[in-house]
Amino acid sequence: MTFPEQVHLPFNFGIIKESFKLCYPAVHEPTEEGYWAIIQGTSMLVVRENAALALPRGGLPEWLHPESRPIFIGHWHGRPLRALSVGSDLPLQPPFEAEAFNAAEQRLDMATLSVGGLAKQILHWDRQSRHCSRCGAPTEPMTGNWGKRCTGCNAEHFPHIHPCAIVLVKRGDHLLLTRKAEWPAGRYSLVAGFVDFGESLEECAMREVREETGIGIENVRYVGSQNWPFPAQLMAGFVADYADGEIEVDTSELEDARWFPLDALPSLPPQRSIARWIIDNFKTPTSYPI
Repeated sequence: MTFPEQVHLPFNFGIIKESFKLCYPAVHEPTEEGYWAIIQGTSMLVVRENAALALPRGGLPEWLHPESRPIFIGHWHGRPLRALSVGSDLPLQPPFEAEAFNAAEQRLDMATLSVGGLAKQILHWDRQSRHCSRCGAPTEPMTGNWGKRCTGCNAEHFPHIHPCAIVLVKRGDHLLLTRKAEWPAGRYSLVAGFVDFGESLEECAMREVREETGIGIENVRYVGSQNWPFPAQLMAGFVADYADGEIEVDTSELEDARWFPLDALPSLPPQRSIARWIIDNFKTPTSYPI
């Protein structure tokens, strides 16, 4: 079988490499006007351009008060791209409008969505790394990467990426799907969770499924990964087979968990998530890597 390609999933760099050139912090940055990736809470500010939503460009209006200093992060369609954040309570004026990253109906093209996610992740790192976690002194950007160097003890700090395992569990022609209370009505997805101390990714997948659903799994197989900039996860995707147990829902984490037959699946995550990619590519009994 041909293994499905996952590098072009939204938020992975492959989906924007044709339109975006990443630039690390440098001594001399471009001075010409360009595009803006403006983050407001869990949304990105966009403008309507030829009936589509696009990143704003040119000068910023006076009413738009940045919450953070603009950060030059690269070139978008050949022009400088700068990222900044604004307060969640800032009233917007035309032509700006907010488009949620987790919108139920995604109106942004996947490349624009992905470069916005990258900007959000960089801004989060910049905000979280302004002081050294070792001595508390201010940090300053390094050149050639996104690291920070402490001005006090000279310690070097690099972006914190948090690994998570996400897993599709299969039992014949049934899938184990779970639901959180805050999701849109009727939507189900896959078990996922953060890697703990001393765990491999596969062990994390096995533990999370057991803790959240009471189900034991085996034959855990890696299928792909996705950068998930909310704020800084790396989702490692797996498929696994049912081993033992009956469903016992951990209600502190989930609202529901159940086995769904392939011919009666519920509402699933949108195409922007690796959860949907795993389900679409590996849901049948024979659609998994050997």
